[in-house]
Amino acid sequence: MKIDFHTHVKLSKKSPFLAAYFVEMMQEAKASGLDAIAVTEHFNTLRFQDIYEFLDQNYDYRQHYYEAEGMKVFPGIEVDIKETGHILLIGPREHILAIREALEPHTHEQDFIQFDRLLDLVEGYNILKIGAHPYRSSTPLHHLSIEQLSRLDAFDLNGKDQYSQGLKENYQQVMALGERLNIPIIGGSDTHHFLQYGCISNRFARACETIEELRSNIVDRAYEIEQSSCLYTKVKAAKLVKKLLKKKLENVSEALDEFV
Repeated sequence: MKIDFHTHVKLSKKSPFLAAYFVEMMQEAKASGLDAIAVTEHFNTLRFQDIYEFLDQNYDYRQHYYEAEGMKVFPGIEVDIKETGHILLIGPREHILAIREALEPHTHEQDFIQFDRLLDLVEGYNILKIGAHPYRSSTPLHHLSIEQLSRLDAFDLNGKDQYSQGLKENYQQVMALGERLNIPIIGGSDTHHFLQYGCISNRFARACETIEELRSNIVDRAYEIEQSSCLYTKVKAAKLVKKLLKKKLENVSEALDEFV
């Protein structure tokens, strides 16, 4: 099973969720060779609930994933923490939605939840906890203590960072962090546009339908990270197209809010 653990189905936080865009994203994800993704949409994105209302109305939910356009879509969320940094949480639909509801008071920057409080909050849920892009200059994680970072299940070797920070430098930093803490590294494209799919992914030895199966594969290191030889081109092209489309969609969102 080929899976991407860090994806978005909206062009940006301020963009509306569009059904046609989601369908296109899934079709292109499949065309890129992926079998599964985790939708780790930002927890404070505009109208987060629209995503799951659409999924529930249009696709079957099996085990811990939606069957959408031939793709396994595992629910997830990307959460900002007060100390600076992003945490990816992936789990059953009801757990992700419950966590999102609990985070409602923390959606603004001045109110972001502390790392320890977030990890305490999700302790009772069946959740994969992944440290996103730990060496990104704007939202790093490596500044947290060893005790804190050791509470995570994996770190994210991020396609966007591989592009912006250098294939070799970012790779070496992330891998060294995982080795130092004995925590697995998984690949995530961090895509907001389908051109970025396939820049980095994970080929699992076994197909998965539940969070327990995903966790078992990760713990056993029963997978390989695959990085496209076209990573630089894929990410750059996605960034350029996103920039062109983003303003147009945000204008649509503003008009929709005024109408509502």
